[in-house]
Amino acid sequence: MKTNIAIFVSGSGTNCENLIRHFCDSSFVNCALVVSNKPDAYALVRAEGLGVPTAVAPKVQLNDPEFMMPLLRQYAIDFIVLAGFLPLVPDFLIDAFPRRIINIHPALLPKYGGKGMWGHHVHEAVKAAGETETGMTVHYVTPVCDSGEIIAQYSVPLLPTDTVDDIAAKEHELEMRHFPEVVEQVLRATFPQ
Repeated sequence: MKTNIAIFVSGSGTNCENLIRHFCDSSFVNCALVVSNKPDAYALVRAEGLGVPTAVAPKVQLNDPEFMMPLLRQYAIDFIVLAGFLPLVPDFLIDAFPRRIINIHPALLPKYGGKGMWGHHVHEAVKAAGETETGMTVHYVTPVCDSGEIIAQYSVPLLPTDTVDDIAAKEHELEMRHFPEVVEQVLRATFPQ
């Protein structure tokens, strides 16, 4: 039996596509569903192009157990991966998937986390602080934004001349290289074969 994962996304979906491609020939993991809070998220186009079912869950539906739980049951979801998903995950989902929801954050938590800290906002804060490194963090999702137990972190050095876009590109390269491996390691530990 494969482990069915749902990938939650809000934006263009580069991490989502990377995960789908990583697991496309897996005998262990099935990317069963991609969920976005935004109907125009390009991640949905990427997922559909790769043959993965999609669903849209704007804020009202996302926070409605009568919508979300049947949707996740329909696809027999075992685990949720947030890959650039901006809304807070409702408590009922965290309760239904204990230690089975993980998130990627574009900074070395606990720095530059919390409400409003996503995407370019994070990279701008890193630049403004004059940091000499940045990186990515994968962590468990809890009811408090960006405060769950850290699973893995990868860092990259920064130059004083790096622009915000340079910082974003360096951090994104780490995500592309490491995120699928970390997800796979967590899934193997959570669902031993």
